[in-house]
Amino acid sequence: MWVQASCSLEFNPSVATPFLLMLRPRSGMQQWVASEQYTLLPSVPAVEFTDPFGNLCQRLVAPSGPFSIRTSAVIQAADVADVAPGAPFIEVQQLPVETLPFLLPSRFCESDRFGEMAASLTRGCTPGYDQCSAIVDYIRHTLQYRPGTGQQIFSATEVNQNSHAVCRDMAHLGIALCRAISIPARMVVGYLHTLQPMDMHAWFEAYVGYRWYTFDPTQLNLHGARVAIAYGRDAADVAVYTQFGDPVDLERMDVSVKQLTSPPA
Repeated sequence: MWVQASCSLEFNPSVATPFLLMLRPRSGMQQWVASEQYTLLPSVPAVEFTDPFGNLCQRLVAPSGPFSIRTSAVIQAADVADVAPGAPFIEVQQLPVETLPFLLPSRFCESDRFGEMAASLTRGCTPGYDQCSAIVDYIRHTLQYRPGTGQQIFSATEVNQNSHAVCRDMAHLGIALCRAISIPARMVVGYLHTLQPMDMHAWFEAYVGYRWYTFDPTQLNLHGARVAIAYGRDAADVAVYTQFGDPVDLERMDVSVKQLTSPPA
C-alpha cells in the first residue's frame, strides 16, 4: 500500500532553544520511503545524525518566536503486519548482538519486576511468538485504551496498576513482560493508517523466529499500513521531539496518513 504520512509541529519559544527531532522514517523490511519533504519555518541550520538504534535524528536551534516543523513522506508499506504463530523462542546465547540491549530493564520497562507475572501469563504457551500473543491478550483485556489522555509517561509497573492507558503505556507493559521471559522487545513510534483518532502511534516489536514481529495491544488486528519513525528501549528513546532549556509548549500538532490510489510517478 502506498501512503502519504505527514506531521506538523508548531512552537513559539521565547528564546533560542535547542531541539532534537526524530521525524524521518527510513526504509526497511516492511516500508520503502520513495520521497520526503522536510520544512523548517523559519529556515535554520540543522545537522542530521544516526543514534545508537539506527534512528535518523535532526539537531537544531529554534529561534525565538513562531517556529514550525513540517514533514511529509510517500511510503510503500505493508497493508497488514506479518504474523507468525508458533515462531520459536531464540535462546539468549543465539541472539544477534544488536538485540541484546532490548533484553535489559530500562527506565520505563522494569522487566526485572515482572518475572513471576510473565511466567504465569504465558504458562502453557509454546515459547516464542505465542507467549507474546498471550501477553498482548492480557493487556488488551485488562486495560482500556484511551487515546489522547497520555500527557504523563507511565512506567510498566505503574501501567499495571491502572485501569486504562494510552498506546505508549500499553507498549511499555508489553515490552517489560516480554523481556521478563528473555524475549527481546523494543518500542516503535510512527504512523498507523487506520488509527482513530489520528495521531502519532506507539506499539512494540518482539524478536522471535530470528526476526522482529509487530504487536499492538491497542488494535484488534494488525491491519493498516504502519510507518515506523523510531525504535528504542522505551519512550525515553523515541520522542519525536525533545527540547532543552526553558520549557516550550507544543502549540499545535497535526498528523495525517492518506492512502494513495497509485504509486508516485
